[in-house]
Amino acid sequence: MRIVINEFMSLDGVVQAPGGPEEDTDGGFAHGGWTHPFFDPEVVGGAFDEALSKADALLFGRRTWQAMAGAWPERAGDPFADRLNALPKHVVSTTLGESDLTWQNTRLVPGAEAVARIRELRAAEGGDLLVMGSPTLARTLLSEGLADELRLMIMPVLLGGGKSIFPADGGLRTLRLASTVTSDAGVQVCTYVVRTNTDEAK
Repeated sequence: MRIVINEFMSLDGVVQAPGGPEEDTDGGFAHGGWTHPFFDPEVVGGAFDEALSKADALLFGRRTWQAMAGAWPERAGDPFADRLNALPKHVVSTTLGESDLTWQNTRLVPGAEAVARIRELRAAEGGDLLVMGSPTLARTLLSEGLADELRLMIMPVLLGGGKSIFPADGGLRTLRLASTVTSDAGVQVCTYVVRTNTDEAK
């Protein structure tokens, strides 16, 4: 399986709380819902539809999983929601238990075993393993060399600080721009392939 990270992102690299004011206020973040003025169904919505259509499973961090588990099951009847609800889901957490997994088709990945378990998932046969949001998890995947593709919806706004998916470990990581589309609102949907050392040697 390919691990694909799908993120709303500001020009200064922030991915925190794109959906609403109460989504994630860690660090005093006060701009929750900042994506709304830039969302359009064709380019931005289309990017999500395409990513979901290629996914065979979803991978979440605990906070993002809880937010989505509280919203999407009740939207049954919408094609996007039906696809999201039906797909197998994996949530990485040190605090959730099996009894907390109320969103259908969810399996728990214990935090202490996360990297090893995700390596196993990535090595299995299948389509994309899609990550939405989940900045701490996304940063770990990039740090561990487990991400295969980044799909970034870069919005023309500066947020002045907040959570990022990018490792701050001094490591050099090369990406290849595979495609880019620009919306009328100035959103750039950029798809990057993460290049490995093997790729560099070719």
